[in-house]
Amino acid sequence: MRADDKLNEECAVFGVCLTTDEAAGITYNGLLLLQHRGQEGAGIAVANNRSIVCKKDVGLVSEVFSGEELAKLPKGRVAVGHTRYSTTGHNTKENAGPFITEYLTGRIATAHNGNITNAKEIREELKEYGLHFGATSDSEVVSSLIAYYINTEKSSLIGVTKAAGLLRGAFSIIIVTSKNKLIAVRDPNGFRPLCIGKSAIGFAVASETCALDACGFEYVRDVLPGEVVMFEHGQITHEGVKLENKEDAKGLCIFEYVYFARPDSVIDGLSVYNARYNMGMVLAREYPVEADVVCGVPDSGLDAAYGYSAGSGIPLVTGFVKSRYIGRSFIYPTQSQRDTAVRLKLNPLSASIRGKRIVLVDDSIVRGTTSEKIVKSLKNAGAKEVHMRISSPPFRHTCHYGTDIDSEENLIANNMSLDEIRNKIGADSLGYISIEGLKKACEECVLPFCTACFTGNGETERKRKDVFE
Repeated sequence: MRADDKLNEECAVFGVCLTTDEAAGITYNGLLLLQHRGQEGAGIAVANNRSIVCKKDVGLVSEVFSGEELAKLPKGRVAVGHTRYSTTGHNTKENAGPFITEYLTGRIATAHNGNITNAKEIREELKEYGLHFGATSDSEVVSSLIAYYINTEKSSLIGVTKAAGLLRGAFSIIIVTSKNKLIAVRDPNGFRPLCIGKSAIGFAVASETCALDACGFEYVRDVLPGEVVMFEHGQITHEGVKLENKEDAKGLCIFEYVYFARPDSVIDGLSVYNARYNMGMVLAREYPVEADVVCGVPDSGLDAAYGYSAGSGIPLVTGFVKSRYIGRSFIYPTQSQRDTAVRLKLNPLSASIRGKRIVLVDDSIVRGTTSEKIVKSLKNAGAKEVHMRISSPPFRHTCHYGTDIDSEENLIANNMSLDEIRNKIGADSLGYISIEGLKKACEECVLPFCTACFTGNGETERKRKDVFE
């Protein structure tokens, strides 16, 4: 967990298979649009003349790829990119994606979003076969496993399918081969999003539709849970290959709608903006209160605040001015500097809140430290009352699939009652959306949900027996 007490999601993936040689530049633009999913490292690999050239490093996309560095990448028609937030392994250049793996007859570049729960076992088995590892990320294990099976099966499609069938956990993966093929695969539960877009010059695959839109690709569909899709020469050449689900049925991580994804994305049939708006509407029904204004905590609390205002009839106002130029708070070396950075990022707009009873909408409370600072800042700016409403249920359990939820003993909901949490953060009232209410807000999603971080049991409501039917 970072110093700003917000959850983080480990990475984003973006890949293209085109009929022109613009792959590197388009992939760069796609990563810029997916920067919110990972800010620790970035990389792009381009297939060119039966080889793969990769540039990656720690830092933001714009820091890793200056204009000069981007120009050094070869012109090519197939490329894959990655932004990283580390859930396994240290934040080093070696652990940044994509991962390049060589085998007897070629190379592959692999970008992975998720968390492989059996990565350690696979690593040890591959070591027995003579494979060596230079990083500590589970994504390197994924790439090595795929390369091993491509070499064994003498087929990219069969090799990827066999390798992916051995993986457990959460994975949305894009692979580029030195033979100019691009292959996308999503785990059988569909934990992490992955979608396909089409343009006049080819296809793109991305973690979110916002990247497709901005890069000129029209959204076609989501990669289905357990599906393997292959692209060649700017066309889809194989699709619908299905992986067997060998785990208890779970589903899409519901926190994609609460916080991770951009509001202009559509995931598995549901607009992220609409989902958050609906969460606010549900909160207004579940936790009404007499107040003068509603405001949201930027950024993911804003859309839920719109919904709360609409559902309650209480006017919506801007409660904070967010600085777009303050660096990430966790880069500061001391706690006092990190605390200052948090205050610098969100400055209360006293003109709209002074003397007012405020409904404050945010996406989550993890340890309570950030919520306490925000409530205090509003009261210092003249707010008469602050009634906090949260668009996710209380976090009580860690996640094994890539979300960096703190250890269970540090989660505030496991240590305090609702009234004790309210007292700690200094709010006049506090309400969390119910699990049933959250599911209702997201009911237009075509997949079931994983809610294990709230319930601990990973139960889902599977809406269809086979999404391929």
